[in-house]
This record gives sequence, structure tokens and C-alpha cells, in this order.
Amino acid sequence: MMLLWSSTEIALATQGRASDHFDVTGVAFDSREVGPGDLFIALQGETTDGHRFVDQAFAQGAAGALVSQPVAGPHILVDNTSRALNALGASARQRARGKIIGVTGSVGKTSVKEALFAAFDRAAPGKAHRSLKSYNNHVGVPLSLARMPRDTRFGVFEMGMNHAGELAALTALVRPHVALVTTVALAHGAFFADESAIADAKGEIFRGLQPGGTAVIPYDSPHRERLIAAAMAYAGQIVTFGRDRRADVHAREGLPGPRGTFVQAKLRNSEISFTVGPPGDHWITNALAVLAVVEAAGGDLAAAGLALADMTGLPGRGQRITIHLDGGDALLIDEAYNANPASMRATLAMLGHEKGRKVAILGAMRELGPEEARHHAALAEPILAAGVDLALLVGTEMKPLAEALEGKVEFVHVPDAAAAADQASRLIAPGDAVLVKGSNSVGLAGVVNALAGG
Repeated sequence: MMLLWSSTEIALATQGRASDHFDVTGVAFDSREVGPGDLFIALQGETTDGHRFVDQAFAQGAAGALVSQPVAGPHILVDNTSRALNALGASARQRARGKIIGVTGSVGKTSVKEALFAAFDRAAPGKAHRSLKSYNNHVGVPLSLARMPRDTRFGVFEMGMNHAGELAALTALVRPHVALVTTVALAHGAFFADESAIADAKGEIFRGLQPGGTAVIPYDSPHRERLIAAAMAYAGQIVTFGRDRRADVHAREGLPGPRGTFVQAKLRNSEISFTVGPPGDHWITNALAVLAVVEAAGGDLAAAGLALADMTGLPGRGQRITIHLDGGDALLIDEAYNANPASMRATLAMLGHEKGRKVAILGAMRELGPEEARHHAALAEPILAAGVDLALLVGTEMKPLAEALEGKVEFVHVPDAAAAADQASRLIAPGDAVLVKGSNSVGLAGVVNALAGG
């Protein structure tokens, strides 16, 4: 493993004191994820204190710990470990010489982040870095920065928010050369007056742009002009992407095929033909965003096209799983990580193109605010348009949708994920195409695991 930080560098970055000299090859704050050579950061939260797990981290091979109280073992002593993590992330960004990309959006940011990493890693193997999992908040972003090797050529960082002002703080830390908003939709609506307020919060990502940096904006969004206005004060150039041919980066053609969707795309300075591996029209838009960013960052567009062809769904975000049943197999589409009205519509449309009986296991959409009931009831339209044969609705918030589907589509309404798993195991048959989607807090990942035999 390559040296990531020396104890001297960590102490300098965090204004801490080193007990001994040591070198680390990784950084972790979850003791369950600590491996040999890691720096364990003992964060103190509302419900737990990482200092309780320092001995466990050392037992798992940690090379040192970042702590706010002395411990037995190599460590850096600081006043506050949360502030120290932030400082370490800032130091990693300061020493970086590669191109840094920031990604946010109401829908698709993790999938696009992973696609961007695949594109850059294909062109520069071992020299691309990205946020793991959905480490996109005030702890995950500095951790992802702190993990970035010093010789990184392309760094891709996902940034999330559910309140105004959060992205402004995160982008000031990441300081991207290219900042992308994938889309703006009703998510965390309980914390915002309307979608325009969400667009304003997403537009905060442009405040951290480096001089001459590029803002990448969805042309097809009804909030396009609002995002452009937010970017103009900070961006050296603004690039739009979308299905509309007036976008700077757009698709001339998209033809579904046996191995994905063949796309001909027009970029600002070139044209490219490629295949998008994951199914669904929303993935064409995702791919256009990826190409816009790669071009803006000076990456290899041909390598990006090849990477998009090889993309597969991520767990919780489109992974396709074969379920083995007596008498044959069924297809399980795992979209259990999160949901809002826009992503529900996109994935239901995708389900509509699948063969066989279509089963939609749909969990409640959380944090939608006072219009929650209306947004759930409105899912009846995309369910009917997709030709769904059976809907399994999960959560009390789904009652308005159940009422809207009465007499139109066969459905079962259950209170929670445990009941959904029990019902699904009895309702699914060979040849079915099964979509599982809902807000993460509903717990539909458990339904996926039960159906997949995990």
C-alpha cells in the first residue's frame, strides 16, 4: 500500500501532537471498517464516542489514531477530532494537483459519481479517486478528501444536503474545478418552501469553483435559468446537458439494444457514439452529464464511452439481480436506497420496458412536506403508464396511492418492510420483473436481501 499520510503531516494539518512516528495508508472513522495501516479517527457524536473503539481499531491493524484524549498506542492528540478531520480533508485538497469534480443533485448523484470515476479510472488507471458509498455530508466529504492519494489525477466528490447552506460549506472544502448539478427535484421538501428553494440550495455548489472553473447544468430542468444565474458569479464557463438539442451536450439519437442503449451525442467540441449499459431513459441523461464533465475536466472521452458501456447498477441504485424460484427465474431491480417523486417516475418508466409480469414494490417517500399525500397519490399515473400488474405498497404514507389505484391495478398495502418481505416471497412468480424502490428509512433493502436469498 502507498503512503497516504505520515504522522508528521497529520499533526501539521490538524495542529495536533504526535505520540510517535507512524505512517498510514488509509483513513476511517467507523471502527468496523478499519484495516491494516489505517488512521482511525475517534469522532464524538450525540450517541457514541469513537474513543471507546480505539483498542478495537488497533486490534484490527490501525497504524495510528486521531484522538482528543491520550490513548495507548500511536496517536495524534487534538482538541477536537471533528475539526481535525475537516482540517485533514482541507490539507488533502491543498496538496492535490489533479482535477477535482463536485457532484450534487436531487436524483442520480451517486450513480453519476460512480460513472465519472469509472470513466477517469479507465483513462488513468489507479489515478482516479472518488467518495465511497454515499459519504456526501459534513463528515463524509472531509473523510473522502482525506483518503485521496497525493498523486490523484481526477478526484470525484459527491455532495449532499437537506438544508440551505450545507452545500456552501462542503463546496468550500472540495473547491472543484468542475461542479455538476445532475437534476433538481422534490427531495427533502419538508425543509424547503418549494422546488425553487431546492434549486437555490443545489446552486450553492458553484460557490466553491476554482477560478475559471466550469459549472455543468441540466438544460431540461425548469430551474435551468435559476442555476445559471447562481453559477454566473463563480464559473469561468457554463455548460448545459440534456435531451433538448439546444443543450451544449445532447443526444442526437438513442436506440435501445440487447446490450444497452446506443447513443450518438453532440458535445461542445466533438461528437461521440457510445453505448449506455444501464437501462432507462434517465441513464441517457446521466451519460450526457458524465460526458460534459469529462470534456470540461480534460479527460478522455473515448475511455468515458467505453466505461459507460460497462456500467452496471449499484446495490440500491439499479442493480439487477436474478431471483431463482421453483419453476424458473425472476428479475429483481434493486432501487431500494432512496426515492422521491422524480426518481419514482424514472424507474417506473424503466420497469415498463421489461418483459413479463411487472411487479412494483414501492416504499413511502419521506421528507416531502405538506404535499406528501398528493405526491404519493400522483404515483398512480406512472404506475398505470408502465403497465404494472401488481403493486406492493409499503408504509402508512402510501394510503393515498392505494386509494388512487383502487379498481385500476391489483395492489397489496402493508405497514412496513417486514410485512412486505413476507408478502413478496408469496406473490412473486417465475418470469416476473420486480422493482423495489422507496426511501432508505423504509428499510426495503431488507426486502431485496430476502428475495435475493441474502
